Amino acid sequence: MVAERDSFSHFSELDDTSAAAYGQAVRLGEFERDVIAERMNVPLRDVERAEAVLRNLRLLQPMPGRRDVLVPIGPEVAAADLVGDAERQIRELQQAVTSVRSTLISLMPTYFEGRRERNSLEAFDIVNDADLVQSMIDEQREKCRSEVLMVQPGGPRPANILSAARDSATSILSRGVKMRTIYQHTARSDLPTRAYVRDIIDLGGEFRTCDELIDRIFIYDREVAFLPDRSGGPEAAPGAAIVREPVLVNFLCSVFDYMWNNGSPFTAESTKAPAVADDLKTAIVRLMVQGHKDEMVARRLGMSVRTCRRHIAEITEDLQATSRFQAGYNVAALQLPHLGPPVDTDAG
Repeated sequence: MVAERDSFSHFSELDDTSAAAYGQAVRLGEFERDVIAERMNVPLRDVERAEAVLRNLRLLQPMPGRRDVLVPIGPEVAAADLVGDAERQIRELQQAVTSVRSTLISLMPTYFEGRRERNSLEAFDIVNDADLVQSMIDEQREKCRSEVLMVQPGGPRPANILSAARDSATSILSRGVKMRTIYQHTARSDLPTRAYVRDIIDLGGEFRTCDELIDRIFIYDREVAFLPDRSGGPEAAPGAAIVREPVLVNFLCSVFDYMWNNGSPFTAESTKAPAVADDLKTAIVRLMVQGHKDEMVARRLGMSVRTCRRHIAEITEDLQATSRFQAGYNVAALQLPHLGPPVDTDAG
């Protein structure tokens, strides 16, 4: 292969003199230096240089039986002689490349099956470090490009949280990202929460409220969802499940849309306050009929136990009952269809 590279390196030396000398050799039938130099009217040293070039290019070769006589060879024959080995090696390399490619392509099903299994594992992350969870939420918030969906149970939002939430929402909405948030009805009575809602609505955010919410949910671009990790129990460190699996994320978006469509619009000057108050009392009655204790009713509706008991007292008075038990019995006796069937009162 080194010899071929050396021969190739002389290809640029095929100048006009060498080409003309080759033409004279073809006319003469052999390469006669003196005759060619005389016919071309050039010094003999130029013809000798041309001879070296033509020999390197295989255009001059010794005559069989007479090694001292050089005869011109056709360009096609010279080319085959000069690059034949290289072409053979190229064909062998092409065959080797084809063989390697075919072998590797045969592994594609294995690769995609492995990717599918790996993706199914990577579709969920359980993070128990609260700081890391917040960092991941911050990252998704900054990367978000179209929509943020949030479910925030628990009633009124703490004032210190609202301050950070206002900055976060402002950053999101300033980029043209849509933001929809669902609170519980009890958040409507909180002045700091109402002020926050008014500010964010002015920037383009939307809010609705429901009587009960399942749990906290954050969804970014309908691609990544954050769910609270409750598997460790109430004493466990706070954590979250980060979901990227498209089918489950789409399901969570459907759950959000269902709650949103059944919620009541929340504005700082809402005209739906009486209706919301009625919905809240209906939810309290429903939970009373199901046998839940005051603490459970308050927790599920996002209010303090004191506020819950005040509502229960009002409901008891409206039902002309002398006790909580009698109020629950009176409601159950009325067989109100939207309250659901009563359950064993010991279950709460």
